[in-house]
Amino acid sequence: MDPVRNPYAPGAGQRPPELAGRDRELRQFEVVLERVARGRPERSMVVTGLRGVGKTVLLNTFKSMAMQRLWGTGKIEARPDQSIRRPVAAALHMAIRELAPRHRAPERIEEFLGVLKAFAMRDPAAAKGTSHWSPGIEVPASRGRADSGDLEIDLTELFVDAASVATDLGVGIALFIDEMQDVQAADVSALCAACHELSQSGGPLIVVGAGLPHLPSVLSASKSYSERLFRYARIDKLDRDAADLALILPAREEEVEFTQEALDALYEAADGYPYFVQAYGKVAWDLAPRSPITIEDVKVSAPEAEEELAVGFFGSRYERATPAERDYMHAMAQIGDEPVATAEVADALGRKPSSLSPARDSLIKKGLIYSAERGLIAFTVPHFGRFLRAQPI
Repeated sequence: MDPVRNPYAPGAGQRPPELAGRDRELRQFEVVLERVARGRPERSMVVTGLRGVGKTVLLNTFKSMAMQRLWGTGKIEARPDQSIRRPVAAALHMAIRELAPRHRAPERIEEFLGVLKAFAMRDPAAAKGTSHWSPGIEVPASRGRADSGDLEIDLTELFVDAASVATDLGVGIALFIDEMQDVQAADVSALCAACHELSQSGGPLIVVGAGLPHLPSVLSASKSYSERLFRYARIDKLDRDAADLALILPAREEEVEFTQEALDALYEAADGYPYFVQAYGKVAWDLAPRSPITIEDVKVSAPEAEEELAVGFFGSRYERATPAERDYMHAMAQIGDEPVATAEVADALGRKPSSLSPARDSLIKKGLIYSAERGLIAFTVPHFGRFLRAQPI
């Protein structure tokens, strides 16, 4: 088999050759785009799921769909140590640059860019109206709009003004936020408030977020109305038919087939998780001598795929944990793969639950575990428990 023609693409946020099993979410977003285009009220959207299920891929696909409709688009990746003020400013700057060539009133664009610059430069930690950072906008910063220093007020005014520019063109603006669970608590509150104002005014600007399974609880802890503010889509592993399609269709483009037994073995190994499907499919292709790819090829290639996952997908995350955090995760893994009670982890370690809070909270901040519900925790990475059980304690 020619490795150059290998169609499979395991990678962070890298779109697979066949985006199988996500038709429902794509239809949902198509409805959102169409309703906003027609001036209908519509909620922003949040996609949640474990690592490796394709959230970022779906977010990027949504962005492409919006661009095809000539919307303005911008994307950020949230970081727990960074305010969203400047990343959002840069993303909306990109969105407006996409719309500006089609706008018949350049002064309207310059007016908004002045507001955007004022918003970006308004650092509450600095003296009023000063900043050492420039957003690369050549027009003068406006005064008295989106520059109060209160992010909730400023973000709301900025979103309203951006939506007004999009309204002039009869299109919308979509702001995409990856790793949304890492947005700081105060910024989440501001983001929800700005989206709430837009939902009431009907402005054609939507926020599309992607994050870990506990993201809805992060949003609801910020604003009680967030349950009604967003359209939630939880994505999980692929069913058997979708997982098979993800393998079969790209191979067929290269005139390569799989035996049924090979597909059975690949599904058992990957358990339907999109990243694993791509990882096992890629190595099976590289090591198979010819088409069709057989169960023997899968058996030969599986150890190499598992080694690559152990180093890149699991190991890189494990290495980020401190010894105390690793002990905590090992205890979780020994209890089982389903969400486990924090009290059970404490019992397994012979410790009081309160003494383990720092390790648990740090693991949550590092994105290695999440709070499935009150008193329960789970790994953010599928099969992570299995990986840990194979590691020396």
